[in-house]
Amino acid sequence: MNAATGVTAGHGAGEFAGTGTLLRLALRRDRVLLPVWVLAVAGMVLSIPGPVRDLYDTAAERAEFAASITTNSSLRAMYGPAFSDSVGGLTVMRVGVFAALFAAVMSLLVVIRHTRDEEESGRQELLSAACVGRRAPLTAALLAAAVANTAIALLITAGLSGEGAAGALALGLGVGGTGMFFAATAAIAAQLTGSGRLAKGLTAGALGTAFVLRAAGDSGTADGSSVLTWLSPLGWTENLRAFADERWWVPALFAAAVLVQGYVAYRLAARRDLGMSFLPTRPGPAVGSLSTAGALAWRLQRGSLYGWGGAFLAAGIVFGGITTGAADLVGNNESTQEILQRMGGASGITDAFLGTMATVFGMVAALFVVSSALRPHGEETSGRAEPVLAGAIGRVRWAGGHLVIAFGGAVVLMLLSGAGLALGYGRDPAAVLGAALVQVPAVWVLGGIAVLLTGVSPRAAPLAWGVAVAVLLVGWLGPAVDLPSWVLELSPFGWLPRLPGEGMRWGAVLLQLALAAGLVTGGLAGLRRRDLGTG
Repeated sequence: MNAATGVTAGHGAGEFAGTGTLLRLALRRDRVLLPVWVLAVAGMVLSIPGPVRDLYDTAAERAEFAASITTNSSLRAMYGPAFSDSVGGLTVMRVGVFAALFAAVMSLLVVIRHTRDEEESGRQELLSAACVGRRAPLTAALLAAAVANTAIALLITAGLSGEGAAGALALGLGVGGTGMFFAATAAIAAQLTGSGRLAKGLTAGALGTAFVLRAAGDSGTADGSSVLTWLSPLGWTENLRAFADERWWVPALFAAAVLVQGYVAYRLAARRDLGMSFLPTRPGPAVGSLSTAGALAWRLQRGSLYGWGGAFLAAGIVFGGITTGAADLVGNNESTQEILQRMGGASGITDAFLGTMATVFGMVAALFVVSSALRPHGEETSGRAEPVLAGAIGRVRWAGGHLVIAFGGAVVLMLLSGAGLALGYGRDPAAVLGAALVQVPAVWVLGGIAVLLTGVSPRAAPLAWGVAVAVLLVGWLGPAVDLPSWVLELSPFGWLPRLPGEGMRWGAVLLQLALAAGLVTGGLAGLRRRDLGTG
């Protein structure tokens, strides 16, 4: 079907016909996921000022902490420089880049979900048979991303206004602007590629490149002036300098970049047929080579595992390299020591830091295992599972191929993160690897929840993301805000021994392994009994 088919007018308003309806449909479909993303990103920022004020309750302590960040190139690469030693300035330094990063991830997922994924599933062709203009789907997707990023910006501005209205607005604009930058990048990727998976990969690659450029620039300069920093939109966010002599011309960079990318995306959309792409899918071999469900799952998920693995190894080396300076960074600040001990163990700052980083890697690995374990759900809802299951293959074997990648991949990721930490730290490799691998049972529990929800109902499966995000927030922010221990133990990571400083607790590890096995068994049993696409 030609992209122009079904458009009542070739130019003007006819090309945008149905945009409002498609926007309402997109917001309805994402009525759970978008609020979760918005609250998670905004909550991440708003949870920081209180602990900062508690940890560094005098101007001298805040100035000393800001100086320790500014003079440490590894910490600048991770967080960015501290342009101000106020509570608001330290909040921006601590979480500004990461908030912008998460807003970008949310935006690219939203845009690709409502553009390339819709075309790939065939739903967009049905919608375009009605009075829907050729530019309406792309416009609705960008507007949905704009709604979410505007909500994040407003929440950050309102929540931080007590630290300074101008700084709060600047940070909100920076985080929302970064989200919209990558929403527009995803819009271009959706036109270039023939699959949503490849579009997400290209946009995620651009986001990863932006993070590396910013990190490289900030590691070399303490004032954000590096050319590499300015080449990254994440660098624009920090160079907006919220709470530190704001540069109000920087948001114009975001606006210009979004407009230019949007123009390119619309031009590309106008030059292709619906369902087609500028980067056609490479044809497979004349004789098929995928003889098992596991081989098919590997073909579909290997690119994702390679990308995650490379990122875990590189991040492990970076964090391992700053481990020896952890004690100097914390100094004699008792509150900071308590946070590290609550998260990583009470056997010394260095061991506590290693334990903390291993836990963080575990929580991030949980996002991979949930994504990978939900792959059968994506295959089912897109209609690709039925032709596979029409052959001589059972549902358990089919889903099992993907679950081997999910759960085995989690082990690989934790091995790579542990190896990176050991390489960067340069000592006690066995203890560091043990600290990383002990996180695997908790990661598997979250993967098991995803399998169980998929087996119960396709509609329930996306709730696994809500569980994973909640665990991430509790584990990351809980120790900083001194949540009660029973709240921290609602997360499976709260049950685990905090290696390398503490002793091994085999009972907790075996209990979580048994729980994960039970969840997977229940999910596969549910998948066998229900009809595909129902439940």
